[in-house]
Amino acid sequence: MTAWPDRRIQELFGISLPIIQAPMAGVTTPQMVIAVSEAGGLGSLPCALLSLEQAREALDTLRQGTSRPINLNFFCHLPPQADAARESAWRARLAPYYVEQGLDPEAPVPASNRRPFDSAFCELVEEYRPQVVSFHFGLPEQALLDRVRAAGAKVISSATTVSEARWLEAHGCDAIIAMGWEAGGHRGSFLTDNMATQVGTFALVPQVADAVKIPVIAAGGIADARGIVAAFALGASAVQMGTAYLFCPEARVAPPHLQALKTAADDGTALTNVFTGRPARGIVNRLMRDLGLMSPLAPAFPLAGGALAPLRNPSAPAGPGDFIPLWSGQAARLGRELPAGQLTRLLASEALAKLSPGGADR
Repeated sequence: MTAWPDRRIQELFGISLPIIQAPMAGVTTPQMVIAVSEAGGLGSLPCALLSLEQAREALDTLRQGTSRPINLNFFCHLPPQADAARESAWRARLAPYYVEQGLDPEAPVPASNRRPFDSAFCELVEEYRPQVVSFHFGLPEQALLDRVRAAGAKVISSATTVSEARWLEAHGCDAIIAMGWEAGGHRGSFLTDNMATQVGTFALVPQVADAVKIPVIAAGGIADARGIVAAFALGASAVQMGTAYLFCPEARVAPPHLQALKTAADDGTALTNVFTGRPARGIVNRLMRDLGLMSPLAPAFPLAGGALAPLRNPSAPAGPGDFIPLWSGQAARLGRELPAGQLTRLLASEALAKLSPGGADR
């Protein structure tokens, strides 16, 4: 075998390699997206933390840097309802850290906002016409989804269960990202909030592949050629990789975060809601240990992050990485410090070598 065993995603998206760089809000740069797309994979720009002006600026950079397919990623969460009592309790719980760092616990809380997909973002899609638009936490309302499709984009979204995958297929997705328990960052869950029953990637992928007719993209814990080959063996048509790209020079990763990634253990990550109010996987740090991984005090997503913002001041006398989210999947120790384009091509060539006759021993 000298070719990929399933080319549906490559044909659907118009890419040459079945490797998708995960959209990682806050750390993905346009330069990373360009490098991955130019290498033949699918570069993904996360937009949830960007204003319209910032998104437009990033898209202008992308279009100047590559004419190849790109993916724009958006969140689909409902804006939270204000809960003054819960937010007050959260601030009271964080007050000792403020005092420790010489900050005023009563100072106004900065806004913590992750913008869900809306008509203004949809106009941006219509203007720039990306080849792929991906969503997290389900899908937007039907009228917006129809506009995305009319702009010519293929639509994909994350599923953490078979039920979510079936729902996404029924609501018009062109492919499903089967997001396993191992994945770093925010869970894509939208039909369940029970984290105790979440499924691992290599149990989820074949069940989703059996349950839907559209192509499946495996995500979670895949960081080298062995994971790519395994994903294809289980029915995936492509892989989405995030943590592997955090080691690339194009990633905007804070020094404490990068150091934590370089020294991460296989059992060093956990799901937590303390940084944003929604379950996300990161390397365990002081805040997670002190508050508990899933704190009932954390305000609804994304409000929990506002009161933490002053504690993330790099000049504050906190330990490195104590109060910042160190997002990571469970396979960080497999990461390699390579430019994003080189990494994409290397992963593909190594996987193809293993897929060739006799390649399993390589």
